[in-house]
Amino acid sequence: MKILLYVNSKQNLTKSKYLGGIEILNYDLYKYLNKHHFTILTNSLSKKILNINWDITISSNDANIFSLVKTKRKILWLHNKLQIEKAFRKKQLFSLLFNNIEAVFVSEYLNHKTSKLYGFKKRVVIPNFLPNIFENQKKIENLYLSTKRFVWSVQRDKGLDEVIELWINKINLIDPKTELHIFAISRTYTKKLKKYNIFFHGKISRQKLLNFYKKSLGMICLGYDETFCLNAIEGMKMGLPVISLGETALKEIIINKKNGYKVNNINDIHKAILNLIKLNQKQRKKISESSVTFTKRYNSKVIFKKWDNLISK
Repeated sequence: MKILLYVNSKQNLTKSKYLGGIEILNYDLYKYLNKHHFTILTNSLSKKILNINWDITISSNDANIFSLVKTKRKILWLHNKLQIEKAFRKKQLFSLLFNNIEAVFVSEYLNHKTSKLYGFKKRVVIPNFLPNIFENQKKIENLYLSTKRFVWSVQRDKGLDEVIELWINKINLIDPKTELHIFAISRTYTKKLKKYNIFFHGKISRQKLLNFYKKSLGMICLGYDETFCLNAIEGMKMGLPVISLGETALKEIIINKKNGYKVNNINDIHKAILNLIKLNQKQRKKISESSVTFTKRYNSKVIFKKWDNLISK
């Protein structure tokens, strides 16, 4: 079987240490599919690719490729919302409507939010999976009691200012040793926040992020606009319960007091953080191990079986 896996990205899909979530998922799926089929992963369409008669073309978020390549089946792997207006603006509407597309959604939430007007031939939900780099990693057990680090690693910054304000006025006053580490976001005033143990790291490699997770106590992922939230699953795999508003796709992922804390109002985020800090070693270990156990359902072997079932039909 000949499979084309296309991701519309400017990143080097095989060498970059800083692959984004969509890129690294495509790369790991490619490595799996390539064991069983002739598979090409690409972010550009060469003459060679355009001249091949593909059995299946899988494209992340970009439907335009289906009007360019010769392929029997067209699978659109949707990671992000694609409203009618957005599809029109990105000049994808024609390709979406007239290519007999099978749509794969990364969450029930995204499936629900995607218009039925596209008339997809098939709609399937296949959750995202843990990248290979995370699957065989374990948290450092002696940090269950000692660590007081929290991480924010999603690139979207909605709600971050409110969290920082709560950190300064609530958490730092009660427990000044507790740290907040913010990744993938840049701000100009970061030096002023260090006295409150708030640190900005910018964008780092997934390996460095993984190592930081191992030494942390919890993750903050508010969930205002998450279609899956791979960061949350990666954090849970490293034993980090996720503190969230429990909205959008995070509603499907977080089980309150099992692998995280759902908070009804952003102004109460600090209460969940302080509750987690106050847990004794046994309680911390219990919620940490419960978070790790939850991620087994997102093991790549489990999710790749779902891809195998889709491809074989």
